[in-house]
Amino acid sequence: MSQYVTVTRQDEIAVVTLDNPPVNALSFHLREPLYNALTELRDDASVAAVVIACGGRTFISGADITEFGTPKALQEPNLPMLCALLESMPKPAVAAIHGTALGGGLELALACHYRVADPEARLGLPEVKLGLLPGSGGTVRLPRLVGAEKALRMIVSGTPIGAKEAQESGLVDQIAGGDLAADAVAFARSKVGEKLVPVRERTVGADLAAFDALVKETTKKARGLEAPVAAAQAVRNALTMDFDEALKAERAAFVRLVQGDQSRAQRHLFFAEREAAKVPGIDKDVQPRPVKKAGVIGAGTMGGGIAMALANGGIPVTMLEMNMEALKRGLGVIEKNYATSVSRGSLSEEKKAERLGRIKGTTDYADLADCDLIIEAVFEEMAVKKEVFAKLDKVARPGAVLATNTSYLDVNEIAASTSRPADVLGMHFFSPANVMRLLEIVRGEKTAPDVLATALAVARQAGKVAVVVGVCHGFVGNRMLAARSAEGEDLLLEGATPQQIDKVFTDFGWPMGPFAMGDLAGLDIGWRNRKALGKTAVIGDALCEMGRFGQKTGRGFYLYEAGSREPKVDPEVEKLIEDKAREKGINRREISAEEITERTLYPMINEGAKILEEKIATRASDIDIVWTNGYGFPIGKGGPMFWAELEGIRKIVDRLEYWHGRTGKAGFKPAPLLKQLAETGGSFSGKPA
Repeated sequence: MSQYVTVTRQDEIAVVTLDNPPVNALSFHLREPLYNALTELRDDASVAAVVIACGGRTFISGADITEFGTPKALQEPNLPMLCALLESMPKPAVAAIHGTALGGGLELALACHYRVADPEARLGLPEVKLGLLPGSGGTVRLPRLVGAEKALRMIVSGTPIGAKEAQESGLVDQIAGGDLAADAVAFARSKVGEKLVPVRERTVGADLAAFDALVKETTKKARGLEAPVAAAQAVRNALTMDFDEALKAERAAFVRLVQGDQSRAQRHLFFAEREAAKVPGIDKDVQPRPVKKAGVIGAGTMGGGIAMALANGGIPVTMLEMNMEALKRGLGVIEKNYATSVSRGSLSEEKKAERLGRIKGTTDYADLADCDLIIEAVFEEMAVKKEVFAKLDKVARPGAVLATNTSYLDVNEIAASTSRPADVLGMHFFSPANVMRLLEIVRGEKTAPDVLATALAVARQAGKVAVVVGVCHGFVGNRMLAARSAEGEDLLLEGATPQQIDKVFTDFGWPMGPFAMGDLAGLDIGWRNRKALGKTAVIGDALCEMGRFGQKTGRGFYLYEAGSREPKVDPEVEKLIEDKAREKGINRREISAEEITERTLYPMINEGAKILEEKIATRASDIDIVWTNGYGFPIGKGGPMFWAELEGIRKIVDRLEYWHGRTGKAGFKPAPLLKQLAETGGSFSGKPA
């Protein structure tokens, strides 16, 4: 038929094999020959049944999202036409699923009469993660197979399920033995002559009140995202409308979402994550060093989290502490964290024992001598880190990769405290390190290419999203965070309240505002850092001097009732702010939400532009990955640099210039790159804005 679609015969059974590497995406060049092949097989009287299989490592893993927004996306035959053709087949159509059947791939399989899956296969509809909903019948057919409640959970979460669960829920008809193709053909043959019941003709019912309560529960974390809410409504339509009406409503919702800013933002992040893995100077010829064993220095919150992340990825870890008491405490916290996962059902007892078995403790540096990678996670002070690296230089084997988890400090200076700076780099994990996906990998001036490749390989193994950055104070994330936070105290003194500023952030889509976040992290951490640097913060320092460290003391910028994390407005804090403003001779005034945005988020964009100018980040999309994976920037806005283009770079520059003129503060002075893009109408990516 074509290089992408071939048809073979096993007597009266036709096997249609799709081969569109790497993931058999439903590109137009695959859809067209597939449609033609299915049409011929439908009309061929010598064919009793059709099996749809895929070459390579997976079944169809979805639509070709590079076609979205182009004429090819709508070019016929489209996926709804393929699904309608399969569903109307007068002979059994069987999907033979291996690898993953995701998105449009699962929708195609749902249009078949039957589904046979490899035991390791995974099936799901993850469109919500791209700001979309299934647009080719997924929300209408899936409930008819697995029930409305199960379909709702699968579609709104976007999380795939395994073959066993798929069979138990009615999505898969048979799990194959050793040979998927042979089993699928035999299954198809067994169905020849039986009455066919297309999925569209199967009934679906549910208690609407109970279903609506489940909708409320599953969409409560949407935080302004449109896709989860639209997906839930589409599944509800499958209960309240006839099949064709629900299908039409689903398609209309899909078209609306695919044209919207949120889906554009989430698709941008999908590609940005893949781009971040392309690191200048690290091509396929650069081989990572093998990491069969790792060491972690420090068994506190960060060190323990890093040890868990490595162990979760299958890497044995030796965790070092200065004394046995601290070591036992750290190992106890790790065991408790794994026990919590078991109690929640996200980890089996067997897996817990397996992962704990990979972590051992020590108080002797000599026990790190056989480690291939050693990550330092001690107190954020240059003298302490240099002391640790000087010890590592003596005990680590030649060729071992030495990494610092510093969040701010100069990696080149740390590397210079060893005799092997080429083996040193930064691996900045985010807390809790066993949960947070982001890993900033800091390339030092002398870091060897294969050392960088090793850190990238370990990140992949540990399930992290890695972004390679350069050396500067705070790297990408914390440097921009400082710019975002710089005006916080002045906004309070000039008339804003903590709750007003936090509301601007949560309305924007952040999980929490800066003051609630400060209370959660502990205000004493920033206070200690300021004192070490000889800096002050009028309100923050005063709160700490009053013993108000945030949630852990029940009082910070907010009040917290015993056992609650819910922030309550505290009149004492409002009075403190007013008193401090009066002392400084500041006349407080009304401050708008727009002003708060302009004085917090715009300087952050400005700092991002400087980071690009200085080549600390390779590309703007890398900054977006850092902020959406490490700092809670709303994914529906695509990261700070993507959002800047939606907001309008010209507008941002104009307002920065206004605030620079009014305050004289350097943080408001527009970066040359930002001014250039505003003047030329350009974009950070170099593509048309």
